[in-house]
Amino acid sequence: MAYDLFSADDHVIEHGRVWTDRVSAKFRDVAPHVIEEGDREYWVYEDTRSAQMGLNAVAGKSSDVYTPDPIRFSDMLPGCYDPVARAKDMLDNGIRASVCFPTLPKFGGTLFLKFKDKELADECVRAYNDFIIDEWCAAVPGMFVPMIIGQLWDPPAMAKEIHRCAEKGARAISFPENTVPLGLPSFFTDHWDPFWQAVTETDMVVCMHIGTSGGLPSPSPDAPNFDGLGPVTIALSSVNSFVSAVNLSMSPVPNKFPNIKVCYSEGGIGWVPAAVERADRQYLRHRKWSGLDQRLPSDVFRTNYWFCMIEEPVGIKYRYDIGVDRILWECDYPHVDSPWPHSQKGVEEIIGPLPAEERELITYKNAEKLFKWEMAKAPTAVPA
Repeated sequence: MAYDLFSADDHVIEHGRVWTDRVSAKFRDVAPHVIEEGDREYWVYEDTRSAQMGLNAVAGKSSDVYTPDPIRFSDMLPGCYDPVARAKDMLDNGIRASVCFPTLPKFGGTLFLKFKDKELADECVRAYNDFIIDEWCAAVPGMFVPMIIGQLWDPPAMAKEIHRCAEKGARAISFPENTVPLGLPSFFTDHWDPFWQAVTETDMVVCMHIGTSGGLPSPSPDAPNFDGLGPVTIALSSVNSFVSAVNLSMSPVPNKFPNIKVCYSEGGIGWVPAAVERADRQYLRHRKWSGLDQRLPSDVFRTNYWFCMIEEPVGIKYRYDIGVDRILWECDYPHVDSPWPHSQKGVEEIIGPLPAEERELITYKNAEKLFKWEMAKAPTAVPA
């Protein structure tokens, strides 16, 4: 069986001119740009230099040769950084729509939060958003769902940017799963109200990817890792989504903004029933003394949340507890979790035995509805 697939989580590797082509002349030397030194390429911005980590671009490679060592653009498949080549790679696997997270700005756009010059940071956010909408998504109309980032240090400015980009067709924004580890106010304050109001007004999906709160669980710092990323941390990544979803569900946000749409990316789905059960129990047990007087966490999970999975047979067993209409498939191209170029095989192994209606919901219909993106309008072939 050949599946039509809608991937709710992939990643773009930005090319070296994304920012220098778009920021003001006065910022071109300090905005992100690529330099060559020896046999390596480095991103340089403000007073920082960083290399492209190999694990971010393993598409087409055997796991036997995975390495976190720095790599050049020439070491990657063109589909990592070229939208037309990416579309061809997607279509080769039956993937006809894709939502792409950023790489250099970090998945949630948190890189620019750390910039000392906030005028530069603001221009870099807007430059990335123009790139993703006007260059990446426009290269193959219908293939890529425009997802933006925001000015995390300035919620009113972020709200303005959300409206600007919504007018250009943006359907989603990547946002940190937890703001507190980033040194920002929590969801229990009204600090983020301009943001939540803006995504409500524009009907924009809030995508929360694992690791956007600054890292993944690392119980043993001496376990094999590269810059905090290794087998242990990757295996525990669902913990981030668990923490975020429960935290947000008990905050005032869902009561104040009951129509928000939050999509948890790469955190899997198997943890959801346990999280809901425990959250409801503790909410009811402690609501009086804690002053909680709002919707049950389970109502938020079933009304405002969606969850992404790649290959998770255990999670599929509990799909009715999660809600079949809440589950999205993701490819995660070009990262280490991705089944590409064997996406069809991976999907068949996990959901092949399911009823046809459920298979269609998980592989594309749920994503179509969430992102308001009709996959029928996506291309079935890319011109040479």
